[in-house]
Amino acid sequence: MWFHPVPSRGRQSLRAGGVEENPDREKRRLPRLKNPGKIWKNLRQQNHKPTKEDEVEGDEAQRVEETVEQEEERLEEVSRKLIIREEQLFSQESVSEGEEDQLLGDLETLRLQIITAIHDTFTSSPSSPSSPSSPCPSPPSSRAMEVLRSAVVCIQQQEEQDRRWTGFPADKVPVWRPQKFLSTHNKLLQNMVESRLMKAAEEDSDGLSTPLKREVCRVGRRVKEDLLTVGRSVVDCYPPQMDILNLYAGLYHQSFSARLNHLAASELETGDCSYLLLWINICYPNEILKHEDLEGRIKTACLGSLLQLDHLERLEDQYLTHKEDQLKLWLNTALRKEEESWLSGKTPELIDQYCFSPLAIDIIQVIDGSLSEFSRVIEDQIKAQRLTAHLESFLTSYRKCVEEFVKGKHTNMRSVIKAQLVCELQFRDYITGLTGSVSDQQRQSCLDTLSALKDCGYRCLTRPSLTQLKESLSQLWTAPWIDGSLPVVDSLLDSVNQQLSDLTDLKPACREAVLSALHQDLVRQYVKRTLKTRTSSRAREVGGAQRMTEDAQKINDFFSEGGCRESMWLGEILCRLAEILRLHDPGSVQLEMVSLARTYPDFSDAHVSALLSLKTGLSAANVRSIRRSVEENRLLNALTNQRPPFFSKVKVKWINNKINQMGLKN
Repeated sequence: MWFHPVPSRGRQSLRAGGVEENPDREKRRLPRLKNPGKIWKNLRQQNHKPTKEDEVEGDEAQRVEETVEQEEERLEEVSRKLIIREEQLFSQESVSEGEEDQLLGDLETLRLQIITAIHDTFTSSPSSPSSPSSPCPSPPSSRAMEVLRSAVVCIQQQEEQDRRWTGFPADKVPVWRPQKFLSTHNKLLQNMVESRLMKAAEEDSDGLSTPLKREVCRVGRRVKEDLLTVGRSVVDCYPPQMDILNLYAGLYHQSFSARLNHLAASELETGDCSYLLLWINICYPNEILKHEDLEGRIKTACLGSLLQLDHLERLEDQYLTHKEDQLKLWLNTALRKEEESWLSGKTPELIDQYCFSPLAIDIIQVIDGSLSEFSRVIEDQIKAQRLTAHLESFLTSYRKCVEEFVKGKHTNMRSVIKAQLVCELQFRDYITGLTGSVSDQQRQSCLDTLSALKDCGYRCLTRPSLTQLKESLSQLWTAPWIDGSLPVVDSLLDSVNQQLSDLTDLKPACREAVLSALHQDLVRQYVKRTLKTRTSSRAREVGGAQRMTEDAQKINDFFSEGGCRESMWLGEILCRLAEILRLHDPGSVQLEMVSLARTYPDFSDAHVSALLSLKTGLSAANVRSIRRSVEENRLLNALTNQRPPFFSKVKVKWINNKINQMGLKN
């Protein structure tokens, strides 16, 4: 309590070291106000909005008030004079009871004036009334800040006077010492903060759907406005050592936290739960504590959590469980409708003359919307992986649906697959760009699923071409092919061109991916057929190498004209294999083989052996030496090579039996 009437002591009690009872002194005089009329006028102004009819009267009152202010002493001057009177009074051999009572009454009057000054801390200037819709709080009046500054000086003076009396014997110290103005000031601030937040919670507010949302919004807005007022204006009234901004921040944090914990303790609807989390995790730390006028000035580490950990975890789990159920329902519904569309025989719509399905865009919007809402509600972004896990499950189900669909005989199969390849590309771009909300394991799992989906679509669209590949390439290394009379590759490319003519309604980026995959399959089958062949003479070996070089150029030209850009490196493989077949000197063959193995780390020892088996004129010692040199000179770090894997998809296990038969084991 600021008011605590203290019984005065007579001269004997001060000097004799005892306190005598005096019933007559129990009837204390009420504190005398320096200017009660002025205090009443201030209160009236706070509760009365001036009108035009009041202007004349207001001007006159203003002149009267200015006159009174000029005559009134500043609070710190009053405090200083009271301290001087106190020291003079108690430096005398005897203390007059009347003088002691008068001094005590004046101190209590000063105390009341300090209370009034502190209570007026957030009093707005009459010229700029506070508005709930205003983005910035109205600044307090300059007069209120001037009086507050003077009151703070008083508190410091009185605290210093308390310390000065510390070393004196108890019977020599005024009975009202210590006054403890500072601790009482802090308690008053606490009561003010609690009162202001309680009043804010009871105010009317529009625009929000539930009582909880309205209360949290009103209280949170009051916290923000008051802290901004303290940070912009009130801090100038206090000395730095009082750190008034952090004192207020701690009090508002404590009171706001108590209200939110009380609300969180009850069972909340999902909407209220998410709104409460929004304020706790986003609005309060980012829009208040990190406001441009407060950031770096408030010691946020000292404030602690706004909500108890058990309440926070329960609310976040409630929110995430609801979002997971909602997300799962949306994803399953979208996939079911998409699959029903396929099975109904309906062909996808054409956008810009290309087959298109809205599935990927719809799913991405749902996922992205959920993640955006999550980031506005929950601070720990790792927990978003609970949501992205459902994207991972969706893609697995999506892939299975596509694989099951292509097993049937549907007239709309090719157009449906073209549209799904566009979806695959959109999903891949989205997942690749996700950061924070998806783990590396989740991302890789999703990309692997999409790769399987793309392979399924690729096989569906190129199935006739793949069959043609195996049949046509079986004629490689025959005598007509070697002498040039059988244009194996020319005929094959003509056939592939006809079969791929219906890819014009496939989106260019997807069409390029399909052609690139077909390019790899063609070269892979070509190499596999080559490694299984038998060369009986040096002329056959050189002639075949020449045909390989020519074929490599034809294949590259075909796919380059079709729009492939990323698979042109495949032509290099055929040319380098042809060069190894053309070379005769064992040393030159060894250098070329080592270079090939360093460029393509998946060029295994089995591939080396299979290729060397085609060479004529190499002794067993030459073969062992070349194989050993290749192994010794491989790059230790395969990541330094930028070539995609190729030879690992060319199976040559059969060569091990041949190696054993030839006795070429190291």
